Amino acid sequence: MRRRLLLVTILVGGPALAALSPAPIAGQGQAYSPARLADGQPDLQGTYDLATLTPLERPNGMNAVLAREEVAKLEGAAAAVVALSSRPSSGDRAAPPKGGDGSRGAAGNVGGYNSFWLDPGSTFTMVNGEARTSIVVDPPDGKLPPLMPAARQRLGALLARPSAENDPGLDPTPGAYDDPERRPLGERCLLGFGSAAGPPALPNYFYNNLRKIVQTPDRIVILNEMVHDVRVIRMNAQHLPSHIRKWAGDSVGRWEGDTLVVDTTNFNADQIRYVVPVAPGRTLMMVESSGAKEQDRLNGPGKDLHVIERFTRVGEKALLYRFTIEDPGTWERPWTGEFTWPATDQPIYEYACHEANYALENILRGARQRDAEAAKR
Repeated sequence: MRRRLLLVTILVGGPALAALSPAPIAGQGQAYSPARLADGQPDLQGTYDLATLTPLERPNGMNAVLAREEVAKLEGAAAAVVALSSRPSSGDRAAPPKGGDGSRGAAGNVGGYNSFWLDPGSTFTMVNGEARTSIVVDPPDGKLPPLMPAARQRLGALLARPSAENDPGLDPTPGAYDDPERRPLGERCLLGFGSAAGPPALPNYFYNNLRKIVQTPDRIVILNEMVHDVRVIRMNAQHLPSHIRKWAGDSVGRWEGDTLVVDTTNFNADQIRYVVPVAPGRTLMMVESSGAKEQDRLNGPGKDLHVIERFTRVGEKALLYRFTIEDPGTWERPWTGEFTWPATDQPIYEYACHEANYALENILRGARQRDAEAAKR
């Protein structure tokens, strides 16, 4: 978990507020010649901060690009919310009710995080000097394509199943804590929350936003701060046999000019990708296990998923990340997104989490205790 202190200044008035608007990233919108490694390929290495106010899907009624005045207004409003929620708590405040106050979201529950621990983003992503209102750029309306009928059925079944993603404290639904494999992948420390692990690598609008790229001629590694995921991209290689499936797929890379192109297949077919609202006008793509039986997993919802990613250095301190997803069993058509990865000097902190950790064991032990107490009534 990162502990990142946000210092926020509220500026009043048009010219002052406009100072909150980000300047175009150096190198974008013009030819840029990146530094190169000994093998002659562009140097993509560095640590990047993916936190952004730009949502995955474009909010209704918004244009694809924001005017500078709109950017200033929206970023100023976001800063005001952070400042308000970061005010010191009263020392004589009453204790919260048992089990929390029932509000949704991590910050509203007993043991949840307050705003001090969160870093959902403070600026809009800038691409070619434009402030974007969605990561999705194709379809042109900034919305994901419609789901296929079978995908809608899978999604309905998944959302009806108990999960910590909509658990404000203790889920009373029968079966919610009966099986460790029914808990979300992030809670089980298998993958980062949302689609943080990638591909595609997307913001989680929460915390732990950093990615670190390490590059050699035959391997490129992406370390994710959220849940310690490490993607190893094999350069100029063949994909693994189709029966070998991985949680984040099998990634093979190649260079097209100065752009790193990563082709990923062989995803774990047990995984479902779906979009959920996380705030007004903001959605998050979740990657979750469908709970399919072992014999069904090779033919599961993710068996045909294919992701193409493109990484291009567009400035000394920025990468342009573009991806296309094709999954004929999930969406009616392929879709594409892009956003800028700004470089940062901040360190990546250890995410002390691993599969079969004692917290998950205690969750299930607590559920068995609750079952025993209920049986005595």
